[in-house]
Amino acid sequence: MIPSTLPAVTVVRRGPMLAVLLTGQAMASMDGSIVSVAAQTIRQGLHAGDGAIQLIMSGYLLTVGVLLVTCARIGDIVGQRRAFLLGLGWFTGASLVCGLAPSATLLVLARIAQAVGAALLMPQVFSLIHRHWDGAARRRAIGLYSMVLALGVALGQVIGGLVAGADLFGLSWRPVFLINIPIGAVLLAVGPRLLVNSRTDERVRLDPAGVAVLTVAMAAFTVPLIFGRDHGWPAWAWISLACGAVLLAAFVRYETRARHPLLEPAAVRPNGVKPGLVACWIIMGCYTVFLFILTLHLQSTLGFSPLQAGLAFVPYAIGFGMLSLSWNRYPRRLQNALPVAGPIAFAVGAVLLVLLYRDQWHPYGTVPLLLLAGAGHAAGYSPLIAQITSLVQPRLASAISALNSTGPTLTGVTAVAGLGSVYFAAPSSAEGLLRVVTAVAALLALGTACATRVALARRTP
Repeated sequence: MIPSTLPAVTVVRRGPMLAVLLTGQAMASMDGSIVSVAAQTIRQGLHAGDGAIQLIMSGYLLTVGVLLVTCARIGDIVGQRRAFLLGLGWFTGASLVCGLAPSATLLVLARIAQAVGAALLMPQVFSLIHRHWDGAARRRAIGLYSMVLALGVALGQVIGGLVAGADLFGLSWRPVFLINIPIGAVLLAVGPRLLVNSRTDERVRLDPAGVAVLTVAMAAFTVPLIFGRDHGWPAWAWISLACGAVLLAAFVRYETRARHPLLEPAAVRPNGVKPGLVACWIIMGCYTVFLFILTLHLQSTLGFSPLQAGLAFVPYAIGFGMLSLSWNRYPRRLQNALPVAGPIAFAVGAVLLVLLYRDQWHPYGTVPLLLLAGAGHAAGYSPLIAQITSLVQPRLASAISALNSTGPTLTGVTAVAGLGSVYFAAPSSAEGLLRVVTAVAALLALGTACATRVALARRTP
């Protein structure tokens, strides 16, 4: 049910409003992976070294992860609508600088600036959905949001391969970034008329001490996860990880006492919210590492091109999309069972895929298993995050949005760093893939246990 304070026109324009929000989310999500396909072309065009290429690819993810929680709180202060439009404008302008960058150094700086815009834009999407949709309409909106969030990485690889390979207008890799300009311009033109002002009457402030502690903690924790493996896990990486973990624990403790916390503790107090968020983080982290490792295997061992490797995941995307768009029409009992059954289906599809086809790819066999894994991923995530939002008051939307954005980022980089090392340490690519998917299945079993706790908690008065 839409709050009575909203103008009547909001009900009519919720469809176009959601289209604006999800298009902005898709742009930000895809730019995290779109560069990986064009990395070699960028290296040749700008004569960039390995360090610069690594920063161009990983600096975006690192900056987004560090700033998401703070930017979600900024949305509470200035209003989610204004924060979304500011982030979108910043992201679009930085994309133009990326596309025109004459040197690798400027491209690195422009990518970091692009990530700042993405970090400001992304948490407002879920916050606005939480505030202005309810009931079945919210479940449909979350299904679409989940599909965009989860498939943005895979779509980035496919679109990056198509755009970079086409060499549009002889611009080589530059259209990978310039493609954001017309899309962003259209959204900025129609967004102010379609997005609803969501600023509340509460006096919200940004806590500088909390921002400082969280920023240092996230940087200390994510920098070694992103760069440590490529440098052989030196001592500084382990020291930084330990310091980051201690500072994150200190931040959580500080938030329970802060007068104006960055993350409202009340958002995770309802029974079932904490295990539900953990289950969502696990399944998204497993997806990230499964996509990363299988893409590496397809290219390095089976000889796929980057575009072919991206297209190989289309059945997964179809399975995910079909269930994301349909689960809210299932009987309520089945909806409640999906978060428990989803991780199991994901694990079964992934394990069978690797056991049967890691040495030779057969489309007739791999397609149904990828469909199953994608549908299991959607079943484990979309209904569960919808259940979580139903337990939390709309005024706390930004806190849930921040946790829903930051958690998958942390689990994703942790899984890629940890299981990526397992993959590269194996005697063969096929053996490494099998070890990784076995670990993924174990993690998904943990996700199933957390989702089961949510189901039990929802039955308790």
